Amino acid sequence: MIEIIPAIDLIEGRCVRLSQGDYATQKTYGRDPVEWARRYADCGVRRLHLVDLEGARASAPRNLRVLEKIASLGLLRLEWGGGIKDEAALSSVWGAGADWAIIGSVAAREPERMQQWLGRYGGRLILGADVRDGRVAVGGWLQDSGIALAPLIGTFLPVGLEQAIVTDIARDGMLQGPSFNLYTDLKQRFPGLKVIVSGGVSGVDDLRRADALGLDGIITGKAVYENRITLSHLSRLCSPNASSPA
Repeated sequence: MIEIIPAIDLIEGRCVRLSQGDYATQKTYGRDPVEWARRYADCGVRRLHLVDLEGARASAPRNLRVLEKIASLGLLRLEWGGGIKDEAALSSVWGAGADWAIIGSVAAREPERMQQWLGRYGGRLILGADVRDGRVAVGGWLQDSGIALAPLIGTFLPVGLEQAIVTDIARDGMLQGPSFNLYTDLKQRFPGLKVIVSGGVSGVDDLRRADALGLDGIITGKAVYENRITLSHLSRLCSPNASSPA
């Protein structure tokens, strides 16, 4: 069954969501991120997606204390993105307890550095490819790199890339459903790559469709906050006996 990966986006230690990557659309959700993480774990979730939106804009991690607190629970495997621009930042993310680091801007702007990191860290790195109008955005989605997605992936597969989280920015936070054609095309082009859907999940039907299409993972954020996917849904879908989203 497809892996369901809840998301927690962070600004000033709080759970927030943006729409289409626009910081002006920030909406804060009241529950403490550590409590959200605990609830997800209680539902049977085993992997959590954490994004430091402040860090992405500031080019350095800003919410590592939250990562440390969630990691100290010992309940979830954690992937962290936002502000990882150099070796020091990467080391700080490992030190705070992340299992994976999501690399976006560096991969697009400094592919040689990304290749070096893949040689050193291998599967602990995930390519974070945030796409607008077919091109990869960088700098917290604020800048267009001018680089197309498929060539970027092709650069890193020979040196150890195993996973890519691909976000269609136009869909993110809009609750209109993911761009499934984008993901199925990537899976056909790169069958050995673990393709993780991100952006637009509107409800359980989207989880069902992603599973039927043979995609590897799907990130859901706002749909949970807005109660379109409930914790009860997650408990059923993430149980050891679950065969497919329903």
